[in-house]
Amino acid sequence: MDVVLWVILAVVLAVAEIFTTTLFLLMFSIGAGAAAGAAALGAPMPVQAGVFVGVSALTLVAGRPALRRRFGKDDPADLVLPPMLGASALVVEQVGAGAGMVKVDGELWQARSLEGSGGYLPGERVRIVEVDGGVAVVWRDDLPGLGERRLQPE
Repeated sequence: MDVVLWVILAVVLAVAEIFTTTLFLLMFSIGAGAAAGAAALGAPMPVQAGVFVGVSALTLVAGRPALRRRFGKDDPADLVLPPMLGASALVVEQVGAGAGMVKVDGELWQARSLEGSGGYLPGERVRIVEVDGGVAVVWRDDLPGLGERRLQPE
C-alpha cells in the first residue's frame, strides 16, 4: 500500500510541476519515486521517508541547477526579448517619455522613448533598443533593414 501512496505523490508532484515550470516540484517527485522503489523492496516507513528526503535534497542540490542551466532561464522574458531587441516597430500612438503604443510584428506594445531621444509621432518607424517589463523602449529608426518595407499606419 505504501508503494501506491508514493507513486500517487510522485505523479501529483510531476503534474504540479507542469504548471509551475520551476523544476522545484520535479525534484520532490523524483524523491517520491525513489521512496516508492524503497517501499517496493519492503523497506519500513522511516527508511522510505529517509529515501524521500535524501533523494529530494540530492536532486535539489545537484540536479536542479544542472537542469536549469540546460533547459531554462530564471527570467521567462528571455523567451520573448531576444527576437524583439533590435526589431523595427511602427508608432501607432505618440511615443514620448510617457507611454505610447507601437506595433511590432502585428502586436501592439506599450512604448516609451529612450531618454533624450525626444518623441515620435504616429506613422514613424522606431527600433526597439530595450524592454522594461511590458514596455518597449524605442529609438528612431532612420533606415529599414534588408528586405524590410515601411508600413503605413492603419
